[in-house]
Amino acid sequence: MITVAVVDDDRMLLDGLRAWLDKAAGIHLAETATTVDGLFAAADARAGAEEPGVGPAGSAAGRRVLPYDVVLLDLLLGDGSRPEGNIGRLLSAGTRVLVISNAPDRRRVVDAVAAGADGYLTKDHDLPDLVSAVREVAAGGTAHSAELAFSWVHDDGPARPNLSPKERQVLLEYASGLTLKATARRAGVSPHTAKYYLDRVKEKYQQAGRPTYTKIDLAARVREDGWTEGP
Repeated sequence: MITVAVVDDDRMLLDGLRAWLDKAAGIHLAETATTVDGLFAAADARAGAEEPGVGPAGSAAGRRVLPYDVVLLDLLLGDGSRPEGNIGRLLSAGTRVLVISNAPDRRRVVDAVAAGADGYLTKDHDLPDLVSAVREVAAGGTAHSAELAFSWVHDDGPARPNLSPKERQVLLEYASGLTLKATARRAGVSPHTAKYYLDRVKEKYQQAGRPTYTKIDLAARVREDGWTEGP
């Protein structure tokens, strides 16, 4: 059973999601709230009711832990909280985050995924799409959508380096786990040239304020910036 919570200040949407998810096999909507603070308060209250005298819900070694597998989070909440801050708090509490929003700003969508959100859907998707996305995120994957791909492809923010087609190809091949020689062979260049492209990629990330030193770092940048998503 996948345990889900929703944070959104649209009460009609909250009621609709509850009715929808009640029909989804293997998914339990455990809590709804209009703010992230409200979600933590609700989890604390539930934990206290179940175990009188207990402190903040799910406390572990001084860290608050939320009892949900996935939180569906709207980007723009009425309390004026920053999306990146909300995502960071939820991740620190041990839950994964799927953004469900109609925010028209592509920059906000890209920033949300860079902050650690595991996917983005607009609110006009139907129930099967939502259920599929929740299951993908709960399993440790990323919920891709046409809207997220569009935001990635058209992102020209300073934190996302402008890579040439060949730099991007070498980055993708190498970050996927190939050796430098195998990467060069796939890209149709010499190992020396492949290394040059990788050095250029690292330099561009350094200039963007996102140092990238290892293959693990490169794989993280591929995931954060959606380089695997084409137009």
